[in-house]
Amino acid sequence: MRAMMKNKIAKIMENALKATVQNGYLADFQLPYLEVEPPANPQHGDYAANAAMILASQVKQNPRKIAQIIQDNISDPENIIEKIQIAGPGFINFFIKDNVWHEMLKEIEKDKDQFGRVDLGQGKIVQVEFVSANPTGPLHIGHARGAVVGDVIANLLTTAGFQISKEYYINDAGNQMNNLGKSVLFRYRELSGEKIEFPETCYRGDYIKDIARDILEREGDQYLHADEQKTISYFTQVAGSAIMEEIKVDLKDFGVTFDEYFSEKELYKDNGVGRLLDELQKQGFIYSDGETLWFKTTAFGDEKDRVVIRQNGDPTYFAADIAYHQNKFARGFDAVIDIWGADHHGYMPRMWAGIQALGHEKDALKIILVQLVNLLRGGVPVAMSTRSGEFVTLREVLDEVGKDAARYNFLMRRSDSHLDFDLEVAKKQSNENPVYYVQYAHARICSIIRMAQDRGIAVPVGADVNLSLLQEPEEKNLIKMLVRYPEMIYGAASSLEPHRLTFYLNELAGVFHSYYNKNKVISDDPRLTGARLFLIKMMKIVLQNVLSILGVSAPEKM
Repeated sequence: MRAMMKNKIAKIMENALKATVQNGYLADFQLPYLEVEPPANPQHGDYAANAAMILASQVKQNPRKIAQIIQDNISDPENIIEKIQIAGPGFINFFIKDNVWHEMLKEIEKDKDQFGRVDLGQGKIVQVEFVSANPTGPLHIGHARGAVVGDVIANLLTTAGFQISKEYYINDAGNQMNNLGKSVLFRYRELSGEKIEFPETCYRGDYIKDIARDILEREGDQYLHADEQKTISYFTQVAGSAIMEEIKVDLKDFGVTFDEYFSEKELYKDNGVGRLLDELQKQGFIYSDGETLWFKTTAFGDEKDRVVIRQNGDPTYFAADIAYHQNKFARGFDAVIDIWGADHHGYMPRMWAGIQALGHEKDALKIILVQLVNLLRGGVPVAMSTRSGEFVTLREVLDEVGKDAARYNFLMRRSDSHLDFDLEVAKKQSNENPVYYVQYAHARICSIIRMAQDRGIAVPVGADVNLSLLQEPEEKNLIKMLVRYPEMIYGAASSLEPHRLTFYLNELAGVFHSYYNKNKVISDDPRLTGARLFLIKMMKIVLQNVLSILGVSAPEKM
């Protein structure tokens, strides 16, 4: 893992700031953070630092004057800086020498599929829990968005140096599972000729009829007169297993697999939940109000205390979730990440309270909310569900648009923003379709390389290429974008924002297509041809690396 250019500039700034104090130009200070980022306008340099503005109030000087003092104390031992400018209220702008970018571009050739890996995680073990849908029906597109967000975060963190375990929590205990068994029983009786008034609380999808029909065909009508509670328990088990298997198949076809499937029932073995609540009550985190047990979540910033045991003696979901998170940390994870639907926003403070009561830092639990998906067809909203209990499933979307388009489109916005998913756009083989636009950039590069080979032109190795011949603005831009790819990975992993990958790819593909439309890669100038072939081959590597994290294919022909 090589040093990123951004880190090199940050180190130069760090040393300069120390020198200003050691040389007596500035009084000693505490810099809360040092921000070095590419400026919004490339004309303002390759990187900008805002330290002077942050320090102004501490050292009681004009930020531009502070910036000048810092600049005067900058040392550049690697000789990477072309020039430094002070701009605006006190930004320090750095311009990097072209030959430095060129040398860093050659690192892509050496690292290949490892290029972009960073050591943010330093081997820390992190669990990512996502999807975790009740096995009471097939996955719908809301689950699908959470699935790809969780899966790509796991891939992203692996690339950033974490050890990742992906887990699916199976909610297979409680009333919703009992209702599943009842729903199958009612359909079983109906298929056997009984006239049934189907309860509102039961699941109404056609999949319930299919499960009931399978039982009837396989085992006959023996359950019509059997003990109802035993029958419901058996039907719950059969239906839950069948639905869970379908869920696993759909997720696998979506490119999502898990390291662990954890059953909620495990928590209740040997009175596990009860014993934990007793322990927390002894520690003063749980108190009794008559027959109800309350968790003192207000002690950790929640707006009110929360029930863990209801008046009827049944534990709440919160009680099971505390036990589940205790189980997670007991397995040795340094941190856990939960991917939830946005409707769980109000649930976050109580879970943070729960893990703090268990003796862990609040930051050890990261919660990512995934907003709803608005499904469109040619710009017109698609009805998401009907009163009969049917809804748009992940399987239907996969069958219509395919895995690549589905995964990519679900990541086209921040996970906490509403997402419009247009099925017709996702199927288009045109620039309107973002995944096609990016995949076509990769296929186009493959086509150019094949054309060169057909003409007997080999793509040169980095040692034999003169990258100083690449003087077009798009060429310089492409080089910098490719070299900065590890910085993007570092930022996306730090913030747990997988949409940054699609944003990066969209921009990279846009610059490439624009460049290709204006310039010939293969020309009469063999040295320029060699330099351009090397550049696009490095871009091909980066495209493959990012698409791999997204779980999207990189086709060589389209």
